[in-house]
Amino acid sequence: MSYRPNPQSVSVNSHSFVISLVHIITWNVGSAMPPDDITSLLGLNVGDGNTDMYIIGLQEVNSMINKRLKDVLFTDQWSEVCMDALSPFGYVLVTSQRMQGMLLLVFAKYFHLPFLRGIQTQTTRTGLGGIWGNKGGVSARMNVFGHSICFLNCHLPAHMENSDQRMEDFESILQQQQFEGQAASGVLDHDVVFWFGDLNFRIEDLDMQVVKSAIDNNKLSTLWEKDQLNMAKGSETVLEGFHEGPLKFSPTYKFDVGTDMYDTSGKKRKPAWTDRILWRLRPMAQVSNSMSKRSSLSGLTSGTRVSQHFYRSHMEYTISDHKPVSSIFTLQFPYRVDMPLVTLFVEDEWTEISDAVAKFKVVPNFARSSWDWIGLYKVGFKHHKDYVSYVWAKQEESDFLRQEHQVIFTEEELPKDSGDFILGYYSNNMSSIVGVTEPFQVISIS
Repeated sequence: MSYRPNPQSVSVNSHSFVISLVHIITWNVGSAMPPDDITSLLGLNVGDGNTDMYIIGLQEVNSMINKRLKDVLFTDQWSEVCMDALSPFGYVLVTSQRMQGMLLLVFAKYFHLPFLRGIQTQTTRTGLGGIWGNKGGVSARMNVFGHSICFLNCHLPAHMENSDQRMEDFESILQQQQFEGQAASGVLDHDVVFWFGDLNFRIEDLDMQVVKSAIDNNKLSTLWEKDQLNMAKGSETVLEGFHEGPLKFSPTYKFDVGTDMYDTSGKKRKPAWTDRILWRLRPMAQVSNSMSKRSSLSGLTSGTRVSQHFYRSHMEYTISDHKPVSSIFTLQFPYRVDMPLVTLFVEDEWTEISDAVAKFKVVPNFARSSWDWIGLYKVGFKHHKDYVSYVWAKQEESDFLRQEHQVIFTEEELPKDSGDFILGYYSNNMSSIVGVTEPFQVISIS
């Protein structure tokens, strides 16, 4: 079964599925500046462009403002570096959430944007009893091709003796994070949950020498049995249903910064798999009967499959005392959303000012706003505000009876240089792009 670069269905045994490839990264960056090149971390040097979404969860991001950024939405170097690396490959920042040193970035191919809906973010502070945001969780939820997904990036309490506190904080984050106006109001109500971050679980009982010897001799399985998170899976109810691939990479903490050497300081912290990526499918028992009445919605979760392809660390990055961890998943959904809320029509080339017209149709019951707009984006744009120009798509009273609408770009709103461009319809009510065109050419119009 091949991955599809477009939001198209794949038929298998008379059933229609959509396949999404999701790349998740977690990294405690230890207040360091970003490295010059994150290509290998993102897999851009070996990938074939089939990844549909990138989810990047960072911890201990330096809160220093980046003076070079014009937009107040993006005020850190890490967001900028990730956008710079991914935008040339057609990835757009869908949403982001920051809480002090914690940062969650969600990217998707531009042509998937109309199929990502109901986007919301949440933050929960657990540091200093919920006062301080140095620890806690940041999340983003959305419907992806009609199926609910939640991405939760956590930074849990440190130190060997705090395993119980880590579980309590995780449970508290799950209880506090509630989303508005969604069928999936809590994190665990979603069809698929990805939980990742610096979860800070340690290796118990074994002393430093035993741990290092097991790492040196690649006998990691002897350490798994003493990993606090693995041990908790058998006893903690909150962990029921969470899956994790085998830890076939060396512990990712704690290193001397700038090296691949485990901690040689006076503290001599014992190596541990603090940085983890887990996932959970919603159990069928929790699917309400009302959701199963229509055949197109039946098997809501039973038909959803998650397959993990890689689970690895990246030893080549030495700016932090943690190594980044990444994983690639295939998500297979029963096909449900096959039409954008707004369909845009545009000429293949704009060579005259009179060509600069965008026509569009909206699905029935789509709630337009007077603040909706259509942006003209250069191919490789970074986020929804990274437009060359825009025109308001204001709804007039006479529009209610029309099936097709249009907006016109004036000469002042057209780019001065030739290039490849995309139009995107931004819905103010949904705070997201709900329709895009294929790339088209603008030939220098003067």
